[in-house]
Order: sequence, then C-alpha cells, then structure tokens
Amino acid sequence: MTDLLPEGARAENGITVGDVRDYQRHQEWELVLDLLMEIGDERPVPLPFWSLLADAARQMMLQHSADWCEWRAWEMQHGTFRARLSLLSTQEGGRQTAFSGQGQLRPLWDIGNPAPDGGQAVNVARLWVEDALGLAPGEIGTVRLAPLCPEQWRHLKPGDVITMHEGRPVVGTATITEVAPPAITGREGDL
Repeated sequence: MTDLLPEGARAENGITVGDVRDYQRHQEWELVLDLLMEIGDERPVPLPFWSLLADAARQMMLQHSADWCEWRAWEMQHGTFRARLSLLSTQEGGRQTAFSGQGQLRPLWDIGNPAPDGGQAVNVARLWVEDALGLAPGEIGTVRLAPLCPEQWRHLKPGDVITMHEGRPVVGTATITEVAPPAITGREGDL
C-alpha cells in the first residue's frame, strides 16, 4: 500500500512513507494501518488505497478502521461534507438517547431544497462523528455527512446552517464547515 503513496508523503505528526515501511518490516501491522490512514487523511490518495486499507483492517478484525476506510473511499467518489452539529437536549425536544457515530444513523436534513408541493424537502444523509463514538442529547461535535443524493447538497457552502430531523421535529442544527467535490469520478451509491 505504501507504493500507492508518493515518497514524500507524511502524516501530520511527521511520520513518512519510509517510516511506515520500517514498521512493515517489523510486522507492526496495526500501527502500519493507523499510520497509513493518517497519511491518507492528510493528502489525496488513489481510491484503491482506501479499499486496500479497508480489506486489511477487516483481516485484522478492526471493524471500526474498516468502516472508516470505506467511508473515506465513499468521500473520494462523492465529495466531503463536514459540519459542526449541535443536538438539542431532551428537555428542548431533542433525542431521548445517544446514537452511535460510525455511520449507522441516517437522519433527515433540511438543507434548503424545496419540495414539489412548495414546502421544504428533507434529504437523507448518513452521519459519522469525528473523534467520538457517538453523540448524546445536548452535545456538540464535528460530523461528516454521506448524503444519499450528494448532488442535491452541492449548493451548500461553509457557514450554511442546516437542521437535523428524526421524523418531523428538529433534533439538531449543523453549521457546514467544509464542502469538497469528489476527488474521483464514480457512480452514485450507498456506503
């Protein structure tokens, strides 16, 4: 997998492709995987990079890492949507419980698109919470969104505010922090 990276590639912490190769020689496979994911998050990489990392993570029975690599491959094909999400507290009418933040939740979002009847449409997007296993009512976190129809989200820009729904009530608001186009062309699809 290191062959898919340019020789000068490095992680934010300074680890280089050469360092990763040293860990490979010592068969430090889980560390190699973590470092390759860090390098891949810092720079554009080819799609096979993320697919190979996902396969390696599954072979090591590291499901969370495999899921993250699949998520990143999806972002390469469809674009990246990041936001700062504030969930309403239970007392404010928000969720009753916390949710897992690793892409299982598929809430509805009001992103400003009109419905055919002239009202507000809602759009579906899976949600990944960065740097946490999930979010509880009243909490705030940075999230990545994987829209069911990414092309319907392309009008969003940093600073836009969207609302999260589960059914009709609003359960949170999110401020868009990043919208990046696909790194590669690919067909639309589910994660």
